[in-house]
Amino acid sequence: MSTIPEVTSPNDHAMDLLCERLSGLSNQWKKTSDWPAESLSACSQAGVYKWFLPTESGGFGWNEVDQVRGYLRLSQSDLTTTFVVTQLMGAVRRIAGSENPEPASAWLDSLIAGEAFGTVGISHLTTSRRHLANPVLLATQTANGFTLEGMSPWVTGVPHADVYVVGATMGDGRELLAAVPRALDGITPFPGFDLMALSASCTDRLEFANVQIDESMLIAGPIENVMRTGTGGRTGGLQTSTLAIGLSRAAVEFLKQESNQRSDLKEAAEELDAMICQLEEELLRAAGGDAGCDAADIRGRANRIVLRSTQAALTAAKGAGYVDGHPVGRWCREAMFFLVWSCPQPVAQAYLCELAGIT
Repeated sequence: MSTIPEVTSPNDHAMDLLCERLSGLSNQWKKTSDWPAESLSACSQAGVYKWFLPTESGGFGWNEVDQVRGYLRLSQSDLTTTFVVTQLMGAVRRIAGSENPEPASAWLDSLIAGEAFGTVGISHLTTSRRHLANPVLLATQTANGFTLEGMSPWVTGVPHADVYVVGATMGDGRELLAAVPRALDGITPFPGFDLMALSASCTDRLEFANVQIDESMLIAGPIENVMRTGTGGRTGGLQTSTLAIGLSRAAVEFLKQESNQRSDLKEAAEELDAMICQLEEELLRAAGGDAGCDAADIRGRANRIVLRSTQAALTAAKGAGYVDGHPVGRWCREAMFFLVWSCPQPVAQAYLCELAGIT
């Protein structure tokens, strides 16, 4: 396949070429054996990983609004690859934003170039398993650094990563982040869960058995609430809503196309399209710092619209959409992901009440 030129602006024609490539490949990524290496290669060729970094770190220095615009386009084209990219960029941004220059010196150039793959294992420091009395990943200080013992439960691309940005908790409650090379003794990546959707993201647990790391690998900490330091992914914030809205846009574009031949679909297509346009506008305002935009409200509405729009597309596709291999069926399964991916409890509770008819 031909090389895609770098996408230096969300409005570049190169963005259309990249999204066309990703969309054309997207239906291949079904099982844990279907790691989307070809799509990730296309993203690295197009300079996607540079969007999220400042120029001094080798990036394009896109602002928050342009980053959201980029993710909207990518997720409309291929949610699996885009989800993997968010986890890679979570690792890259943490490494690039560290006050310790050594992880960046070791990894940043190869990660941006697509020559190495990195991912994050931090969910246990945010929403997943934080309620447990004992840390799932324990860090113990040694004379030369730290020992890691335990596991990180939800790591995307875990069997394919060269470096893991992981969070661990010490016995006194302080936390640390570290860029841990896969090559270290005692690290066991699992192959990937079979999921309702996005199985090709190869998300699974990462186990540590007496893994020795030194201070050159530290990104932050040990301190309390280490996730509040530095720069990284926006867990449970606008990023997740962005991908939900991007998937909604894919479903509604399908519905609009079908409505050109079937007038009975036109009213529903136009109404859903208007809702998504309004939500996109609010999302972009929030990304631009508009204090009047509520991220939790956007997330709740994004969850609802992605479920409604994908099911509307399935209704329009009829039986053909229910056959394995049709993109509409995949979109419906992917939409369910947003009910569990970093879904804040108030958003989940509000949706449960809505399903139960509780006002």
